[in-house]
Amino acid sequence: MYVHVNGELCPESDATVSVRDRGFRYGDGVFETLRAYGGSIFEYEAHRDRLHRSASALGMAEAIPADLAERINETLAKNELEDAYVRVSITRGVQPGKLTPRPATNPTIVVEVAPLERGGINGSRVWDGPAVVQSVQTRRVPDSAQPVAAKTHNYLDGIMARLELAQAATEDYRADEALLRATDGTVAEGATSNCFFVDEGTLKTPAEGTILPGITRAVVLELARKESFPVETGRYTLADVRSADEAFLTNTTWELRPIESLDGIAIGGGPITALLTRLFDERVERLYDD
Repeated sequence: MYVHVNGELCPESDATVSVRDRGFRYGDGVFETLRAYGGSIFEYEAHRDRLHRSASALGMAEAIPADLAERINETLAKNELEDAYVRVSITRGVQPGKLTPRPATNPTIVVEVAPLERGGINGSRVWDGPAVVQSVQTRRVPDSAQPVAAKTHNYLDGIMARLELAQAATEDYRADEALLRATDGTVAEGATSNCFFVDEGTLKTPAEGTILPGITRAVVLELARKESFPVETGRYTLADVRSADEAFLTNTTWELRPIESLDGIAIGGGPITALLTRLFDERVERLYDD
């Protein structure tokens, strides 16, 4: 595989980043996970805009290159991929070993890709089945500590949540995703996903402020509102989700993934999950038709 590092394509085995890079030393960087369908990036403008917001939150908006789309397309072409996972990582770059960053930025910019199955109406899911979800004691880092809407390299709360799952796994039980709560105990999000559930015909999802607002989450909300069925964002408890009529997770690679169970309590998908999945697939399919 080839990766794009600081404006140059090179074999992954030859790619290097300095040990003095602030992304390595301090997690001082931002990233985006994107998905290519038929050679086109799904919701590229939304991902680009969130990357800019994340970088702006860290005071490094100028680090985002104007030719980012070209770098992504070059990496896909070099690897002969049309259906792929794409990750863009941007750090503040190499600076002296001091916590306070310099005003000027010489960023490190990396684009990496990996093959995925075809999406859309005629596509395949990247997951094997509905998700087994487990709530964890790890709390989502609050916005007062670091900006929750910024997709940064600081993913320690998600890592700790996934470690909880690994430690709780048995021969007969292993969860696919951790569900984190905010510091007030309300449901926030999965370690790498947003959570939706349906209660008496209303689609509900945790409000912004304690979550990373996902790009797929935004598309699902848009599709739901176009169908004119009730949509609500708010603060919810674990009991609200456990008693839901149906529930699902969203992220860029999973798209929409039904929740089989939460904390051992069966939930499953349903008609609204199925409808939104079909509408999402139809939207993706248009990329193949263009």
